[in-house]
Amino acid sequence: MIDPVFFHVRLRQRDGLADLMTVIERFTPVVQPLAPAAAVAQVGGSLRLFGVGAFDLALRVRLQAAAWFGLHAFVGTGQSWTVAAMASARPNRGGVRVVEPEETEQFLGPLPVGELYGIRRVQAEQLRHLGVETIGQLAGLPAATVLQIPGRDGRALQERARGIDYRAIRPGQAAASLRLRADFPRDVLDGPYARTALLRLVVDLGALLRSRGQSAKTITVVVGMVDKRDLSRTRSLPSSSAHTVDLRQAAHGIFDSFGLQRARMRRITLIIEAVDGVQAHTQLTLDRLREARLRVEPVVDALNGRFGPGTVGPAAAFVSREVRI
Repeated sequence: MIDPVFFHVRLRQRDGLADLMTVIERFTPVVQPLAPAAAVAQVGGSLRLFGVGAFDLALRVRLQAAAWFGLHAFVGTGQSWTVAAMASARPNRGGVRVVEPEETEQFLGPLPVGELYGIRRVQAEQLRHLGVETIGQLAGLPAATVLQIPGRDGRALQERARGIDYRAIRPGQAAASLRLRADFPRDVLDGPYARTALLRLVVDLGALLRSRGQSAKTITVVVGMVDKRDLSRTRSLPSSSAHTVDLRQAAHGIFDSFGLQRARMRRITLIIEAVDGVQAHTQLTLDRLREARLRVEPVVDALNGRFGPGTVGPAAAFVSREVRI
């Protein structure tokens, strides 16, 4: 049996993912794009086929990406998806970082717990409150303490801290980036006008996701200020969703976190990282109001599909015609 060896390749630039996939697929068909600028691959069989080590194969990928497409790529290798991804974020001088299985604990252990691949900020803060500062300390926590970690399954998080990651690579299934922007004809303050525009963006993107059979994995809100600054924050959803109620809660939570008060805005942009429906999970709930809204969504989508976008929707989403979306 061939031991698993993972490559995680990340680009310095924000475009070029399709070209990167062309390079990696010359070495292995087991590769999954990670929008906007990364990919993960399983190369255990490729090492045996080409008769080279992980470093040499990673160097070939990096050099071909640069020679063919002018891409500046960093490659990390490891025994799991998590280890490879963390290695690619900490490349050596040659742009490649190889973490052998016996080096995993030494590599991960001293790193800050907040840098663990896939950990959320609230989880890192909770762990620091418990006195857990490093990934190595998380790996050694008692099982009862791990169960107190909020959000993602604490046991899975601890497994990642130990270099274990059971996620399977899904070749060809990319996360797509969808975005819409609302431009204001004049400077506006945080208030009903701006929040109505944000809700309209949520409604439109939610409908687009459902029409494509996709779900949102993360949401980013970008606020363009009058002084030409852009405020941007991203939030991961507890589970992938295309439901307007979930997208609205996340988007408004981000918007509230800015604390804009009297700051003047010129535009709001909403960006969603979408995954295919087969990668999404259905969240069970006993909330009757939420369930009622979910049952109404297909009806609303059908009416808007027949009579045009915006025919039916939340009353608060009908923004002034002056706002360009």
